[in-house]
Amino acid sequence: MQIQDLPYPDPGLPDARSGPRFLRWLFRNQLGGQLKALAWGLLHFLAVSGLPFCVGLAVQAVVDRSGSRLALTGGLMALCAAGIALGDTFLHRSAVTNWITAAARVQQLLARKTALLGSALTRRVAAGEVVAVSTGDVEKIGWFVEAVSRFTAAALTVVLVCVGLIVYQPALGIVVAVGVPLLALAVLPLLPKATRRADHQREKAGRATELASDTVAGLRVLRGIGGEELFLERYRRASQEVRHAAVRSARMWALIAAIQVLMPGLLMIAVVWYGVHLAREGRITVGELVTVYSSVMLLTYPLRHFEEIAMAYSFSRPSAKRAARVLSLKRATDIDGSREALVPSGDLYDPSTGLLAPAGRLTAVVCGDPDAAGLQAERLGGHPAEEGTSVLLGGVPLDELPLSHARTAVLVQDKDPVLLSGSLRELLDVPASGAVSTDEALAAAQCADVLDSLAQGSLDAEDPLDTRITERGRSLSGGQRQRLALARSLITDPEVLVLDEPTSAVDSHTEARIAEGVRSLRAARTTVVFTSSPLLLDRADRVVLLHDGEVVAVGAHRELLHSDSRYRAVVTRETADEAALREAVDKERAAEAVPHGEETAAAHGPAARGVLEEIEETA
Repeated sequence: MQIQDLPYPDPGLPDARSGPRFLRWLFRNQLGGQLKALAWGLLHFLAVSGLPFCVGLAVQAVVDRSGSRLALTGGLMALCAAGIALGDTFLHRSAVTNWITAAARVQQLLARKTALLGSALTRRVAAGEVVAVSTGDVEKIGWFVEAVSRFTAAALTVVLVCVGLIVYQPALGIVVAVGVPLLALAVLPLLPKATRRADHQREKAGRATELASDTVAGLRVLRGIGGEELFLERYRRASQEVRHAAVRSARMWALIAAIQVLMPGLLMIAVVWYGVHLAREGRITVGELVTVYSSVMLLTYPLRHFEEIAMAYSFSRPSAKRAARVLSLKRATDIDGSREALVPSGDLYDPSTGLLAPAGRLTAVVCGDPDAAGLQAERLGGHPAEEGTSVLLGGVPLDELPLSHARTAVLVQDKDPVLLSGSLRELLDVPASGAVSTDEALAAAQCADVLDSLAQGSLDAEDPLDTRITERGRSLSGGQRQRLALARSLITDPEVLVLDEPTSAVDSHTEARIAEGVRSLRAARTTVVFTSSPLLLDRADRVVLLHDGEVVAVGAHRELLHSDSRYRAVVTRETADEAALREAVDKERAAEAVPHGEETAAAHGPAARGVLEEIEETA
């Protein structure tokens, strides 16, 4: 695989059961590139290791006054130099290729998983963790994958050099063969502690990233309430914790690096001392002593890769663990795409809650808990938070549909929809049935004033649709973002449209017009709206009250206001005292048979009459 061939046609199905398994899976999928890097690495390291033998031969040739052997040694040194240059060049090229292709594979896998899960991803994994995985973690994973081949080449070189020294000069070769493994293993007792400190640093960095992401996303709100300094102070503290953790981790790695420098130095001192002793006794020649000394000195170069692989694994292991956690998330209980490529139609039914949205009707769902409403909306879109009974569309489980068909059938608009940067025309250029035009969708979502505002704020766009929208629509107000997102959803014209609080940030007059526009535009389509707004509820064909994860009431808005106290409490924000007062008034009305309760309200005094009037006006 070459860099110019990216992206992969198919990144494959990863083994996401654990971080180490995911790393091994990546390595196996790049076996060709790894073998290529291993071959170039062996050429490079062996050429470097051949220089001491050439130097020893040259020194001995000078001692023996042999010009022919000196010339031959010069040729061997030139050959080693060519091998070093060639091997280093292509080893670097292969290593970088392995690094980038591994990181690109992980990014493609993450992008595919993000597209599969949609908005459900950030409900299951913190936003900061997703950012950390998709940016810094992919680089660290790629670093370890490409470092494996270089480490293997370095380890094989060390073994071959030790064997060669034993054959070349057994007396000193045995000393080197015993000392080199001790050098490689000297840092092993420190690695667990270094790994724990690196993991701690990663954890702190992930929390800081998450806090920064949340702060930036809510900066407009924070400025409105004057809370930016509070969050900035929290980020400062988190940043300092990251700095302290990084310093502690760096100290441990500095100690490991120092040991990697100290131990080879001690080995060279031992080799020189023992070699001089042998040379005095005449058991070795000067050239052999120089060869062994130079070999030990140059062995520190491949030995550095032992430290690198330890660092790469320590840093990539938590990164791979996080990536595997994201990649192991599933959309549903059964995603096999076994059904025929047909988009179902009919009633939308959730067996776990009893929620039924009849085909072709506007169903409003009232839920006192906004978080529970968001989870239910996600579930209706085929993304259950936990495995369980699937939502049925026309009797077909959404979990058993291919993802593309499930999304064609049901579209969920989150309560906080995301607007990507670009022109408004690009924003509204989404897969659609073609039955709803852009102008119709914008009109139904009451976006006329949004278009005027965008046109006035643009200096070069003649058409409002050509105006640019900043990242996440930060240049727009909350209500403007909601209306543009609603228009985008209406253009797609799905079989079932699920809206989670689509008008929570707009004024009541605009909300009433949006309710009429959506009802008119979606007249023949199934629409489910999660809301507690009386303006939307009053225009729904059917209202469902969800309480503790179950449907407890179904009917029209005005009927439920008078018949169900739980519904009234959510919609009108009625307090317990007001509910008790209403109950008492209703009892007196029934007893006295007074149609409108003027006498009863008067009997309870002006305060009671005012409370009742306020409740009725709100409803």
